[in-house]
Amino acid sequence: MHWSTLILSLTTSLVTAAPQFGGGGGTRLTMLRFGCAQIVIDRLDPLVNPGQVPSSHIHQIVGGNAFNATMTTGDVSEKASCTTCAFSEDFSNYWTANLYFKARNGTYRRIPQGGAAYQFNDRFSTQTQGGILVYYVSAQPGSITAFKPGFRMLVGDPMMRSRPDTKLKRQNCYRCYTGPNFGGDTGAPCQDNAVDTEAFPNKPCPGGIRSNVHFPTCWDGKNLDTPNHQDHVAYPVSGPATFLSLGGACPSTHPVRIPQLMYEVVWDTTKFNNKAEWPADGSQPFILSTGDNTGLGQHADYVFGWKGDSLQRAMDTSGCMGASCAGLKTQTIEKARSCSIKAAVREDIASDGWVEHLPGLN
Repeated sequence: MHWSTLILSLTTSLVTAAPQFGGGGGTRLTMLRFGCAQIVIDRLDPLVNPGQVPSSHIHQIVGGNAFNATMTTGDVSEKASCTTCAFSEDFSNYWTANLYFKARNGTYRRIPQGGAAYQFNDRFSTQTQGGILVYYVSAQPGSITAFKPGFRMLVGDPMMRSRPDTKLKRQNCYRCYTGPNFGGDTGAPCQDNAVDTEAFPNKPCPGGIRSNVHFPTCWDGKNLDTPNHQDHVAYPVSGPATFLSLGGACPSTHPVRIPQLMYEVVWDTTKFNNKAEWPADGSQPFILSTGDNTGLGQHADYVFGWKGDSLQRAMDTSGCMGASCAGLKTQTIEKARSCSIKAAVREDIASDGWVEHLPGLN
C-alpha cells in the first residue's frame, strides 16, 4: 500500500473533523507497518487444532520461534529466543492459509509470495521474500489498550464458501494489482471498488494479488481467548471500522478498544495468468490450502508475544508511521531470516513442483 497521499488526506480530515486526533499540523494517529519473514510453512494450527500433528491444512507462519502444536497459552515472549519480524521484541505469531494454483489438468502448485512496497524508509519489508506485512494502528493514542500475554484470536471462517451480504468486504479482501510494482495500489486496503473484491478476482491480475485481513477492534477486557477464538473480541456497534479509523463505539459487552491489527500478503500470481491453463469453464484457478476456491474462507490467526510493555508504548505514542516507533528495538533482515524452526510435518507442499492433491486434502 502506498501511503503518502492517503496519510496526508486522512490527517487533514481527522484534524478538521476531530481535534482529538491532533493539531498544529500534526496527527496523533500511529501506524506500525513492518515485515515478518516466514519462520516455517507447516500443517499446524495451535489455536484450532492444539496438539494435533498434522492439522487439516497448511499455513505460512511468521514471528517467534516458540511456535509449535502445543505452544504455551502464557507469555510467548518468555519461550521464544528469536523472531522473523523487523521489531526484535515482537515474538508474536501470525499465520494464514497458503494460496495454490489449480491447473486445468487438476494438479496444484503453491503460489510464491513477494515482499512489500518500499515505504517509510523501510528496506526490511521489501526483502522478506514472502511472509506477512503486519500493521498495528492506534487511532487514538493513549486510549488504545495493547494485547496482554496469553491473548489469542482468529478472524474469518475457513469453511465459508458463500455470504449473503458484503458487510465484511472492508475487513477481508483481495486486491488485483493492475500492473507490476504494485500497480493500482492507490487506495486504502479493502476500500477501492475498482481493484478490491471480497472473493478471489475473476480475471488475471497483471501485478499479482494481495490479501488483506483486518481483526476486530473491541475486547471484553476479561478473556484472553475463548473456545472459538472469536467471542472475546467484537466490532464496533456501527460495524467494522475502516482501516486507520477509530470507528463507532465499542459494544457494552466488549468495551475495551484494542489496536487495529491487519495482515497483508502479496501473492505473485503473474506466472499463472495464461487463461489457457485455467479451468475449461473459465472460472478463476486459485484455491486456498483449505480447499476453498471462492476466497471467502480467508482467515488469519494471531498469538500475542510482544516483550513487556513494548507494544503498549508504541500504541501510546503519537505520529509513528512504519517500522520505527517509541524506541522499539529492530533487527536486520539477515538476523530475522536466521530465525527458523523445523517443519513438524514432512510432506510435499508444492513449492517447486506440482502435486496431485492439496496437502491434507486427499
